[in-house]
Amino acid sequence: MRFITLGYAQGMRRSFAFLSALFSPRSGRTVPHDHDARLTHMALHDQETGLGNRLSLERAAAGDSPVYVILFGIDRFELLRNAIGYDSVAGLLTTVGRRLSNLARTPVARVGAGVLGLVLHAEDDDAAVQTAIRLCEAAQAPVILNGAPVDISLTAGLGRSGLTNRTVTSPVDRASIAVDQARAAHRRAMGFDAVRYGDPAGNLSLISELMAALDNGEFSLNYQPKYDFRAEGVTAVEALARWTHPRRGCVPPDVFVVMAEETGHIRPLTEWVIRQAIQDQAALARAGHDLMVSVNVSGRLLSDESFADFALAAVEASGARLCFEITETAVVAHPEMALRILDRFAGAGISVSLDDYGSGLSSLTYLKQIRADELKIDKSFILGLDDSARDALLVKSTIDLAHGLGMKVTAEGVETPTALALLRGMGCDMAQGYLIGRPMSFAALVERLEGSSRRAGVVAA
Repeated sequence: MRFITLGYAQGMRRSFAFLSALFSPRSGRTVPHDHDARLTHMALHDQETGLGNRLSLERAAAGDSPVYVILFGIDRFELLRNAIGYDSVAGLLTTVGRRLSNLARTPVARVGAGVLGLVLHAEDDDAAVQTAIRLCEAAQAPVILNGAPVDISLTAGLGRSGLTNRTVTSPVDRASIAVDQARAAHRRAMGFDAVRYGDPAGNLSLISELMAALDNGEFSLNYQPKYDFRAEGVTAVEALARWTHPRRGCVPPDVFVVMAEETGHIRPLTEWVIRQAIQDQAALARAGHDLMVSVNVSGRLLSDESFADFALAAVEASGARLCFEITETAVVAHPEMALRILDRFAGAGISVSLDDYGSGLSSLTYLKQIRADELKIDKSFILGLDDSARDALLVKSTIDLAHGLGMKVTAEGVETPTALALLRGMGCDMAQGYLIGRPMSFAALVERLEGSSRRAGVVAA
């Protein structure tokens, strides 16, 4: 009880001291104007760096004349903060902020943990982006902290004030999103792209509709042909899920697939794809077309033993010839379990394909451990094959490496006859891309295969 009484008394003394500072002892009026100024300063400034804060930036962007809010994100900020320590981060941000302020001749604010921002007047979007690029390049010189240089790099995003956007109303928010968009596009700076951002609020409502869409017949499979150089014809297809919403029309795959992965709906979606692919493959076989069917399997499912049980049971019951396409990074999260599941697939006769090879880690360790039958070279290398000797060298080396490990090679993104001819000369096994065929409905696939069979019969005759 004594401790409680002492604590209460100390708390009361602190409260009286605060009230004494808050009110004038002689007249009862509020604090003098200098104290009001200090309170205002605290409300508009970051306490760690002394730079302005988000509120000050928003006030600077408000007004009748349109301006550009530019946010500068320090790349790999979390790694940098862990390396130099929290105490040194404030000094780093202060130094970079002052550099930007001197270069742009305008106040700079700290908007986030590793994000600084300013307001800029520019003639148009292109001029604003070019100014942002110049500021990034000029301000990212090494920062000296405790006598040691610290290298930094900046990425800028721009948001223009005065624009109406029903999903993102604040120019500061638009600039923040633009920073992420610039990083994703590997650009130094770019303005907010409303089309690329899409409609997250609308997408949120799709989450609850996805499961019903599977039952309502809104999903279908498109098939993209894979051309076999040795057979000189299409011997395999890749199954691609498509969602035709009754009100929104075609929902882009990069929207609903990512959404399904994040919400846990990727498993029922993938199970539906497998069942439909098996059914379509059987229909093709009855029509005289024996094709391998590839299905994309998310890395999240390679740590799910019950999904593996489903897939193995479905293939065993149907006798289907399936190939599961995975990315090599899919085994990173749970490597032991993922490799065990892939071994189960291989043991049951399900082919495994390493998709988008070259776009990720391209780890030789995983390439050695994964029991894969096919390696698919990422289209970013194939699209430049016509003009880039460097890409040609990398593609040829990858083909030789895969063959040495007992894998076939499929080149994605084949769009020109020149690329097709080069790949044939390099010994590539299969080609996939718009030159071979775009993704098409099952009916269109059957029609194409029937047409190819008729042409082959005429040639043979």
